[in-house]
Amino acid sequence: MVEKVINLNDIELVGFLGVENKNIQEIEIAFPKTKIVSRGNKISIKGNKDQLIEVEKIIRSLMVHFDKFGKINKKIVLNHIKNGFSNEENEPILYGSSGKKIIAKTSNQKKIVELHSKNDLLFVIGPAGTGKTYVSVALGVKALKEKKVKKIIITRPVVEAGENLGFLPGDLQDKIDPYLKPIYDALEDMIPIQKMRKLIENKTIEIAPLAYMRGRTLKNAFILLDEAQNTTQSQLKMFLTRLGENSKMIVTGDISQIDLRKNQSSGLIDAQNKLNKITGIGFIHLDSTDVLRHNLVKKILDKYQSS
Repeated sequence: MVEKVINLNDIELVGFLGVENKNIQEIEIAFPKTKIVSRGNKISIKGNKDQLIEVEKIIRSLMVHFDKFGKINKKIVLNHIKNGFSNEENEPILYGSSGKKIIAKTSNQKKIVELHSKNDLLFVIGPAGTGKTYVSVALGVKALKEKKVKKIIITRPVVEAGENLGFLPGDLQDKIDPYLKPIYDALEDMIPIQKMRKLIENKTIEIAPLAYMRGRTLKNAFILLDEAQNTTQSQLKMFLTRLGENSKMIVTGDISQIDLRKNQSSGLIDAQNKLNKITGIGFIHLDSTDVLRHNLVKKILDKYQSS
């Protein structure tokens, strides 16, 4: 039996749960192998893992509905149970800063979303242009908006293409920003710029070099390590062991673009070999069919991979 606790902070409980928890009881009837108990501002779900995942999705979907419309009743609950996920693959991950739908566009991108819901640690491996970073950032923003986590932590190794930060001009922020620009670009698509700046200022969103993760335990957070092919084995081990309570982690990388020195081995390749059979850790491999850049990019990748 598996248990999941959902916090209902800032939600008017009687309106959401229903009189004598009638709304929650409708979900229990639909999922008889699951027990749902509300205590204070928390809901505890216990039961079969697969049903628990579906029940959590329904409750969180109802939370979004309640936050938007301020109303939940039996009809709405039953509609979410019956139809809420019938078209799930076409549902947006979230709505972006201008109301734009942020969606998983390829079958493998949809698998990223699916595997993320089932695993606390997910490795997303694939070539440039497959959307692995963008989708991962979207999942982090979604988790923050739905209050599944208290913060987003995004990091990258910052020694790439033979350049060492110590030899680059400017202060630390000047040096690391070019490496992190793809992250900022993705976030700007998903969060209004002023709000994003505020979230970064108050450390709700933290974007930092990988070295800044050392010695920390990352709790109640969505954590993304991008460009992980450029971590050494010891660096990636250090990062993975930062995972704390109620946190989820995604590691992305492209093993065809390793910029480490010749005497260094990629931590991503090492992790792929060592961790691929551990329950709770997922792996998804994207390929040139997932490339969403100019159509020449797919052809270029195919040629390089076949040579």
